[in-house]
Amino acid sequence: MEELVIRDADVVDGSGDDAYRADVVVDGGRIVSVVKEAAAAGCQRPKARRELDAEGLVLSPGFIDMHAHSDLALLRDPDHSAKAAQGVTLEVLGQDGLSYAPVDDRTLGEVRRAIAGWNGSGDDVDFDWRSVGEYLDRLDRGIAVNAAYLIPQGTVRALAVGWEDREATPGELDRMRRLVAEGMEQGAVGMSSGLTYTPGMYAQEAELTELCRVVAEYGGYYCPHHRSYGAGALEAYAEMVALTREAGCALHLAHATMNFGVNRGRAPELLALLDEALDAGADISLDTYPYTPGCTTLVALLPSWASEGGPEEILRRLADEGTAERIRHHLEVTGSDGCHGVPVEWETIEISGVGDPALGEYVGRTVLQSARERGESPWAVARGLLLKDRLAPTILQHVGHEENVRAIMRHRAHTGGSDGILQGAKPHPRAYGTFPHYLGHYVRELGVLSLEECVAHLTSRPAARLRLPDRGLVREGYKADLVLFDPDTVAAGSTFERPRTLPTGIPYVLVDGRFVIEDGRRTDELAGRAVRRTPR
Repeated sequence: MEELVIRDADVVDGSGDDAYRADVVVDGGRIVSVVKEAAAAGCQRPKARRELDAEGLVLSPGFIDMHAHSDLALLRDPDHSAKAAQGVTLEVLGQDGLSYAPVDDRTLGEVRRAIAGWNGSGDDVDFDWRSVGEYLDRLDRGIAVNAAYLIPQGTVRALAVGWEDREATPGELDRMRRLVAEGMEQGAVGMSSGLTYTPGMYAQEAELTELCRVVAEYGGYYCPHHRSYGAGALEAYAEMVALTREAGCALHLAHATMNFGVNRGRAPELLALLDEALDAGADISLDTYPYTPGCTTLVALLPSWASEGGPEEILRRLADEGTAERIRHHLEVTGSDGCHGVPVEWETIEISGVGDPALGEYVGRTVLQSARERGESPWAVARGLLLKDRLAPTILQHVGHEENVRAIMRHRAHTGGSDGILQGAKPHPRAYGTFPHYLGHYVRELGVLSLEECVAHLTSRPAARLRLPDRGLVREGYKADLVLFDPDTVAAGSTFERPRTLPTGIPYVLVDGRFVIEDGRRTDELAGRAVRRTPR
């Protein structure tokens, strides 16, 4: 007898088609049968060792977070309710061009310092891997939800070239190609870039194109955080479209937004650019989070020249009065490339987390607010924080536009991604709320998407991008990564004031057929594993 039958569920199967009532039978980590109500009339209904009454609940495939920053959180926090409670059953890691494989001892230390604001210092993690394959093997020991991995181009460049702003030599480019090929062979699904973060931003178009050619050979995709989301955003998107067309590589645009005052109401221009490329045969998808503020590290705002050489060089420059004044001028007057070519508006920069608890008084305040309270200039506050906290502060950047958010989430290439940074005392609520916020706010309350459309955006579309042949749909033979939610009550509990509050209306989540959320509570199951690239 099979293990589980989910009885009388309203199945929204991920295809985008209308919901239907069915009994769904699970055994051995897979869906073994889907018996629709009409087909079951007059017949004996399926039985199993356990029956779950799903009356009033929607059953859908588990949600796929196409942009996650859980690279260390999955290892240090077996509970990981931040994602499991949202119905997320698969996260894509290695984002924005910086993560922890492939590395050697030198670059591991450098990367740990560079992205401490994203993932913490890592002092509580045993870094017993160096290659992509070894990292995926580490995930296979058991994690809360499944995870796929993108090769981080900035980390690859740090390993082969260093943190200098220069072109790679032919030998260095060959080494980067080999590193990308090895990562793809070991199971990565593609490559990411952070083209406003060092050292990845020092790569020119020709270098990126060559690396994308390697990714394409293995059937992977390129996921760039491109060169600007502010001034020059459309040009930056166009560069990525042209580059991947030249390389013959699929493109997935990370957290695709149009931010800052210069881009208010300009989402239709972006979507027209993408539609033209799609109609011409380009393979393009994108992800967004359903909120207007962004989230990054405070150090990321600095001009690229100030970040050359890595974290220790940044700290040295900040400590020097003359160099610090040059940095301030680029930030406040010129508009640094780290701040997307727009002069920083300190009233939009809210400190969301610090590494040193003694600096906690800054959290939840904008830089401008803290400056006024202390009788200092905003730059003095920002500079002091970077030096005292050794580049660790994270920020919320209140620079988005609701009309752009809604327009982009309706697009035919759209998928969902949280971009959820789990560090800090006051993280962005998207880390704990993205997927229920889509379902509760944008589906039920606003009607921006229908329920069936939204579920497809969060399940089958990302599974197709990841080339996963047995995930993203409620189908016989597919993996039993499933979520049951109440469409009338599902909602994000997280807010900007209380960002770590868990969602409501999601009582059951299954990973590999095992309950990781049961009756609204996290179980002790560690059913997740690394999801490796499917060979062509």
